[in-house]
Amino acid sequence: MSSLFRSEEMTLAQLFLQSEAAYSCVRELGELGKVQFRDVNADVNAFQRKFINEVRRCDEMERKLRFLNNELEKVGIELRPGGNVEAPEPQAMIDLESKFEVLETEVKEINTNKETLKKNLLDLIELQHILDKTRGFFQEAEQYAVTVTPTLHRKALDGEVTTDEDITEREEKGLLGEHLQIATAQTKFTFITGVIARGRVAAFERVLWRACRGNVFLRQAEIMQPLEDPTTGVLENKIVFILFFQGDQLRSRVRKICEGFRATLYQCPETADERAQMVGQVTARMSDLQSVLQTTEEHSITQLAEIAQDLDVWQTKVKKIKSVYHILNMFNLDVTQRCLIAECWCPVDSLEQIQAALNRGTERSGSTVPSILNRMATDEAPPTYNKVNKFTRGFQAIVDAYGVATYQEVNPALYTIITFPFLFAVMFGDAGHGIIMASFAALLVLFEKKLSNYQGPGGEMFTTLFNGRYIILLMGLFSIYTGMVYNDVFSKSLNIFGSSWNLTYTNSSLKQPASDVLGCCPNPPCVQFAPGGRLTTVPREAMKSMTPYPFGLDPIWNVAENKLVFTNSYKMKMAITLGVMQMLFGVCLQVFNHIHFKNYLNIVLEFVPQVLFLLCIFGWLVFLIFFKWCFFYINPNYAPSLLITLINMFLKFGGSPDVTNPDHTQIQYSVFGHTENLANFQKVIQALLVIVALVCVPWMLLAKPIYLLVKHKRESESGYHRVRAKSGYNVTPDGEPADDERAQILHHEEGGTNHSGNVDDNGSEKEEEKFEFSEIFIHQSIHTIEYCLGTISNTASYLRLWALSLAHAELSEVLWNMVFQLGIGVAVSSSPILGAIAVFFLFAAWAGMTVGILLVMEGLSAFLHALRLHWVEFQNKFYDGNGSKFTPFSFEAILKGEDD
Repeated sequence: MSSLFRSEEMTLAQLFLQSEAAYSCVRELGELGKVQFRDVNADVNAFQRKFINEVRRCDEMERKLRFLNNELEKVGIELRPGGNVEAPEPQAMIDLESKFEVLETEVKEINTNKETLKKNLLDLIELQHILDKTRGFFQEAEQYAVTVTPTLHRKALDGEVTTDEDITEREEKGLLGEHLQIATAQTKFTFITGVIARGRVAAFERVLWRACRGNVFLRQAEIMQPLEDPTTGVLENKIVFILFFQGDQLRSRVRKICEGFRATLYQCPETADERAQMVGQVTARMSDLQSVLQTTEEHSITQLAEIAQDLDVWQTKVKKIKSVYHILNMFNLDVTQRCLIAECWCPVDSLEQIQAALNRGTERSGSTVPSILNRMATDEAPPTYNKVNKFTRGFQAIVDAYGVATYQEVNPALYTIITFPFLFAVMFGDAGHGIIMASFAALLVLFEKKLSNYQGPGGEMFTTLFNGRYIILLMGLFSIYTGMVYNDVFSKSLNIFGSSWNLTYTNSSLKQPASDVLGCCPNPPCVQFAPGGRLTTVPREAMKSMTPYPFGLDPIWNVAENKLVFTNSYKMKMAITLGVMQMLFGVCLQVFNHIHFKNYLNIVLEFVPQVLFLLCIFGWLVFLIFFKWCFFYINPNYAPSLLITLINMFLKFGGSPDVTNPDHTQIQYSVFGHTENLANFQKVIQALLVIVALVCVPWMLLAKPIYLLVKHKRESESGYHRVRAKSGYNVTPDGEPADDERAQILHHEEGGTNHSGNVDDNGSEKEEEKFEFSEIFIHQSIHTIEYCLGTISNTASYLRLWALSLAHAELSEVLWNMVFQLGIGVAVSSSPILGAIAVFFLFAAWAGMTVGILLVMEGLSAFLHALRLHWVEFQNKFYDGNGSKFTPFSFEAILKGEDD
């Protein structure tokens, strides 16, 4: 309970560990997770610390493990969870390093062999495509030489006109044949074949044309199947090309251009027989390479599968070893170089556990010298440590997101467990939507063990929802409760208890009995019904109710014409009431802080005027709300307006109950059967409340600064006389020092003596901050103005409870009426069969928009508004939030990634 109400009591401790036992002791403390170490070597460079070499060795082992893990991810092998294992002994680092070195070497060697085999296989595949494509090139050329060219020559000799089809046929058959004819007639062409990436072909052609001045002929054909790069594993589309040119000079130039564009060149035989023979050889070599590559792949997968069995355990061990040496680098060596000295924060109630862990570490190391734990006195503010479990962790995270609590101040998380989901539900109030939300959260809670290591789609968003599963569960349950209070289930009301309203209006046209009409609440509803087939509006005066509805709102309001007017009034007053109650509770929590920190004077100088100021204005407003709800007015037409009453309370110094009714004698109410006049006592009480509220402002503004000023003067005078007595200065007959010595006394006092004269255990006087009345007064002025204005603005801010509740209810009603009900009505009126089909699709659309808009978007909006009400309107009344979070050295937190 203490850790929920306020943080644990912390202490600064000093550890004395023998060098041979330091590793084992720190390892035990890491398993315990109750100690936050301080860096006593903050002025020492990280590369000059004692255990920096061990940390570097751990970094190297982590690098090798990351390499092995990446190899497992490439082939899709999952790690076998290793669970929680102990950090190994320091001597085990040598075995781990040698094992990781061997595994890395073997895996790299296998990868190198696979890459070489894949490279050779790729070369053979590209050569096979080259042989296939070049055979097609030469066949086209021969076919052109045999068929197309003689035809064109014959047409030219006979004087016939060459048609476009002839030209197109010549281009499609290839210009290579024409060049081959020229080569046969004049000189012999040489050619080069190769493969190039498809994206470089256009630039490759341009450079060849410009560098060789058009003396190179290029033919190309695309390889339809993408080829895998053996180095990167990326699939790439490639082009087979053949270049025809003449002369050795062009050969050298063409080769350089191919090298520049990273084209792979291959030797291609000139004759068809040689090319056919090479195709057979390439096919045989490809078959052999594929079998060898398959064997290598199987061996690689087998080895990686064996590594996957232990990789998680190795990673855990290395992380623990590294974290231990990282902590040891924060320790300081004594002059003998045999003892390590450390400082740490730890909870007071865990000192016995910490000492037991040190004893276990000393025994496991074999050291004969025990480890020592000493508590230290310090003026430094300790870190804040709030014990949490899986249920309270989410609520504590909400509070810590605003600011970590100052050490030992009241922790708002205890009250947030109830107030946060309740205020959310006030804005979200719908029992149907609450059931869906609570069911979703209940599934997360029931299967939390299986979902704790979920790595599927959703990622960070699912992790956020899973971590807040208990918050969502309570929000859903509270939404069910407020939905039943509002009598709102998917925008519909439930008629469980019947109605508390009765129809007393009689008319010859109204033949329906009064029991057939539903009704509810002090403000009569205006309803319609159709007796005898004629729609009739029942006057509000005809609806009478003398008994309250058992629970929530009467279902008659769901069909009343003045439903919105009534629910607006009801929810607005409820929002103000809840807001004033929560703010008053926040102000009252100051008392626990003042008592704990022994600032008893702040109770009188700050707490009392703040409570009086809040109660005299808005506490009176809440009283009027309940007064107006509880008592039946004899003349309801003269029920006073609360807003006008509150305004007149200040503008007219007490004011009248209602400016619209100057005859106060008519404003009457009934108390236990006796009629009283409201104006007889209200003006006097309101005037008194205004006076008290106005007095509270200078009370908050001036009382504390004046008290501190008087206290400072008294302490200064007492310190002045103490210094004079201890210094032995000469005094005048009346007991005062001489004028020339008064300045020395004051100088002595200001030079090192504090104003209170307190002396610590070592005899040195404590130094205190210099007293500045102007700073204190300015700070108190800001605090007073902030509280007075904040009380008004924060109360108005709670109206968001009404606004979001109204928006949620109206939007839910619009979705029901305009999407589901209206669509079904139109479909059924046209055709029953069409209506049956429409029900399916319209329900799906309505359900989808309900989940997407009302549950997700409206739920997120209500969540953020509830968050703001707690951070600004509630916590600023008592919560400082300037502490530092307790981050103990814990292997569990390190393995989960919560601590770096």
